[in-house]
Amino acid sequence: MVTKSAPTKKTASVKKPTTSTKTTAVKATSTTNKASVEAFKQSVLNHLRTTIGTSPEKASKLAWWQAVVAACNEEIFGRLTDTQSTHAKADTRAVHYLSAEFLMGRLTVNNLTNLEKFDIAREALKELGLDINEVCEEEPDMALGNGGLGRLAACFMDSLATCKYPCVGYGIHYENGLFRQEIRGGKQVERPDSWREYGCPWEVCRPESVQNIPLGGYIEKQTAPDGSVSSVWHPSSIIKGVPWDIPVVGYRGSSVAILRLWESRSTEQFNWDVFNAGGYIDAQAEKSLAETISKVLYPNDSTQAGKELRLTQQYFFCACSLRDILRRYNRTHHHDYSDFANKIAIQLNDTHPTIAIPELMRLLIDEEGLSFDAAWDITSKSFNYTNHTLLPEALEKWPVYIFEKLLPRHLEIIYEINYRFLNDVVEKKWPGNNDMKAKLSIIEEGQCRMVRMANLCVVTSGKVNGVAKIHSKLVKEDLFPEYAELWPNKFCNVTNGVTPRRWLLACNKGLAELYNEVSGKDWPLNLDLCEKLKAYADDKAYQERFMKIKHENKVVLANTIKELVGVEVDPNAMFDVQVKRLHEYKRQHLNLLYILSLYKSLLENPDRDVPPQVFIFGAKAAPAYKLAKDIIYAINAVGEKINNDLRIKGKLKVVFLPNYRVSLAEKIIPAADISEQISTAGYEASGTSNMKFAMNGALTLGTMDGANIEIVEKAGIENNIIFGLSVEEVQALKARGYNSWDYYNADHELKSVLDWLDTDYFTPGEPGALSSIKNSLLQGGDPFLVLADFESYKEAHERAQALFKDKARWAKAAMMNSATMGIFSSDRSMHDYARDIWNLKALDIK
Repeated sequence: MVTKSAPTKKTASVKKPTTSTKTTAVKATSTTNKASVEAFKQSVLNHLRTTIGTSPEKASKLAWWQAVVAACNEEIFGRLTDTQSTHAKADTRAVHYLSAEFLMGRLTVNNLTNLEKFDIAREALKELGLDINEVCEEEPDMALGNGGLGRLAACFMDSLATCKYPCVGYGIHYENGLFRQEIRGGKQVERPDSWREYGCPWEVCRPESVQNIPLGGYIEKQTAPDGSVSSVWHPSSIIKGVPWDIPVVGYRGSSVAILRLWESRSTEQFNWDVFNAGGYIDAQAEKSLAETISKVLYPNDSTQAGKELRLTQQYFFCACSLRDILRRYNRTHHHDYSDFANKIAIQLNDTHPTIAIPELMRLLIDEEGLSFDAAWDITSKSFNYTNHTLLPEALEKWPVYIFEKLLPRHLEIIYEINYRFLNDVVEKKWPGNNDMKAKLSIIEEGQCRMVRMANLCVVTSGKVNGVAKIHSKLVKEDLFPEYAELWPNKFCNVTNGVTPRRWLLACNKGLAELYNEVSGKDWPLNLDLCEKLKAYADDKAYQERFMKIKHENKVVLANTIKELVGVEVDPNAMFDVQVKRLHEYKRQHLNLLYILSLYKSLLENPDRDVPPQVFIFGAKAAPAYKLAKDIIYAINAVGEKINNDLRIKGKLKVVFLPNYRVSLAEKIIPAADISEQISTAGYEASGTSNMKFAMNGALTLGTMDGANIEIVEKAGIENNIIFGLSVEEVQALKARGYNSWDYYNADHELKSVLDWLDTDYFTPGEPGALSSIKNSLLQGGDPFLVLADFESYKEAHERAQALFKDKARWAKAAMMNSATMGIFSSDRSMHDYARDIWNLKALDIK
């Protein structure tokens, strides 16, 4: 541990920050000059008149925002052209990142920051009588993802561009995203998230790259004169894939990558014959059916139609992307595929894009005339797979009968891959062992035969990686142990990361300024430079400045909370935050049980010596996930009661912020004191919000799970609050036989809190409205060991409360967390992928 001392020689040349204790806000470093400000201002005014078609006197804030984007695009699209030209001339190897989600959020502040023009734009708009923050609030979040998977993909695109790695991201151009969450009567209500109802100025349509995608139909066997038999697919329909390109700007404009998203359309937009015959609605039927494919993220697959739509959606974007990859490759190589695997790396972000494997095989065999062996050699050298979960339900399996209906040719290819794998590989390793063949088979036998997508990924891919050290270990030892025995060198780890440009430089300008002064202005490119702050962690003046920045962020969040939900919170209170997808394994209901316990203790003793606390939640529950929606209702019902109970003297508040999204996270994360990362050990693959919170000076209150373990290794266990069963203890407890009733009957306080949920105390006139949570933990068996960890979790909160009272000790812990997160930059993740998986080199843009 670093003790208080003068900076070392290494940091002696860095100007020591001023340490005034005045209450003036910390401002970002100005990088403006008068000429730059004037030029940007004139560009905005010009675009307001010639691109938007209005005048400063009449322009709305939306029009001003559109003009700012147009001014930025002048530079962005020029740099994009330079990037693509450089890559084309070099015929460079590139990675193609296939992901069902890209949670991009808003781009204006991020792009201005990466172009180092935010201060310029702020001053230019100020001269025009505008506040840049108010103008940027006009931008909707791009509804292209749900949670950590999509945000990770967005961070990776930012880092690929910043690190100058040749790349293209591929996904779906969702019209309505997941959904826009409203809270009515405490309950989640889903509404369409029409993020581009009036267009999006950041994106550009590329009709020259439209793809036509076959679907359905049947297979015809044809025999050639030489006796060979081939399969000819006769599809029943064709879907048009229309590409929309969103430029992703690297820091300081190092390069500009492309995120290409596919919109589904009908090949026949309108049936004139049907319309003229009086079928006015039927004339639109084909168009509506085709457009459904890119309508929403993750359609409900609890029905037969939902399953078919979801598989069609995955196939559609993978098929469009692969045709686009082949088109780009053949522009230079003219259908000579001998160099394909040397030029093309394809990364599957989880199992959603797995169908790309048989689709590439089909394209190479059926459309390019390669043999099965040649196609397999190329395919198995091109694909790599990132596993993001150990949960069985997330390792997708599709019924064979759906493949037979939608993708009959792909099913044939999967059968052939599986036959060769079982007979050439498994039989050689375990001769005569049919049980092993059944376990490793891509096809799961049973009453309903299923295609195991994760097995197909592992069999095909050159590398399979987990996303945190503990997760990668469990992937290899628990999830795929037999595959690891077959191919021990196939499995590796790449710990996730987040981009410091968005998640510190752009969203926490006060802290960014502190790092500019302590670490120099290159820390957004090398987050390890932030470690220089460790030398000041015991310095009282630096502690006061660091916590002053935190307080100002809390004031901003308090105002946002008041605006969104009407609850007044004290910025001096401890802000305890859990924001993430609502799922039982993430254990928001464990947090809720502790809140009930604390509330109960305050009712019994309102003068109890605890610091005021604000528990802040943000989460969306899948529309068909009833218990998750019940937990949201319970949090809101409990919060409504607590927030209006004068007996507890304002010592406890509970806030659920609706429609959690990137732009809201950018306000929440810099303001958090506590980062709740409380998944059952062994269930969270990595987490990325844990990294963002720590980077911004929050202490992790969590289990030793996912990347929490690596955060604690870097920041120090004494600077975080760890609780609960370890991975090994979870496995041992489940092996012995876990009985949640034992914990319920043995702990009077826990029993009373759970029984409280059966009453109408929080839901007047509706006793039992919250009982489903209690039932899931008792009758449901508590699959994620909430009750087993409750006592330890409660004790962890008591430690956090004691630590929060010690202002100097808390400040030091917060500073140590922020200063040691260099390893969790997504730039480091990209360097790891490029070196260990993709064999990819950076390329300077000319």
